[in-house]
Amino acid sequence: MSDFGVLPPWLVIDPLLRDWLLEDIGRGDRTTQALISKEVGQAKWVAKAPGVIAGLPVAARVFQLLNETVSFVPVVAEGSSCQRGEVVAEIYGSLDALLMGERVALNIVMRLSGISTLTRKYVEKLANLFAKLVDTRKTTPGLRLLEKYATTVGGAVNHRMGLDDAVMIKDNHIAAAGGIGKAISRIRQHIPYPLTIEVETESLHQVEEALQHSADIIMLDNMPVHVMRQAVDMIRQHDNRVKIEASGNITLETIRAVAETGVDYISTSAPITQASWLDVSMKLTG
Repeated sequence: MSDFGVLPPWLVIDPLLRDWLLEDIGRGDRTTQALISKEVGQAKWVAKAPGVIAGLPVAARVFQLLNETVSFVPVVAEGSSCQRGEVVAEIYGSLDALLMGERVALNIVMRLSGISTLTRKYVEKLANLFAKLVDTRKTTPGLRLLEKYATTVGGAVNHRMGLDDAVMIKDNHIAAAGGIGKAISRIRQHIPYPLTIEVETESLHQVEEALQHSADIIMLDNMPVHVMRQAVDMIRQHDNRVKIEASGNITLETIRAVAETGVDYISTSAPITQASWLDVSMKLTG
């Protein structure tokens, strides 16, 4: 499991899980409630494709919200790779809880595992290089906490979780303020300590302006690699404490060349927005 894969407390996650269970169960599981009467059973989860597993603690919580006596035992460790046909988890307890929680729990794990699987592929491209992969705010509404958790399980680092985490001055902010310098000066008068200020730049001229006004982080957005390399040199010579982030059209084919320019971070939405679900199924075994 990635060192960064830390879930928020259940106090934060439980309301989401309860809403998703209510959405699926509605006024009651007509099928299960007509067939099952407090029987106890067991089931196993089987991966139907290779990938990196994420979300097992959340799946366990889904079943426990339905019946606190359910035992959800991971067979594959969170953040570990699994192979097609491999047993991912074993579940014991009330059959009605197992059947009513099956779809919500599986949906969560399949979605998060798809994200962690693709994230791991991007991270592996950065092997032996200094740059770290970071995610973005391009997430599914309602799923941000868990989708960003999945990227950390895959080995990435979270960018800001929301607009209140840090200041990021993007192209539209710059246009609205009338320039990078004006935007930084105005914002610095209002933000609390110790929020950082990041500025999105698209040219060497904008990089120079961001440096002149003491931006904490400079994003090199959609720059050709050779220009990015010049920007990194400019920033390092001016102030080695300024963090450098690269972004824009990052793919599995281009990410290593971008990292080799010497940037600190590479941000991309791809591990979340382009991830396919990792297929996992539940089979009753007794």
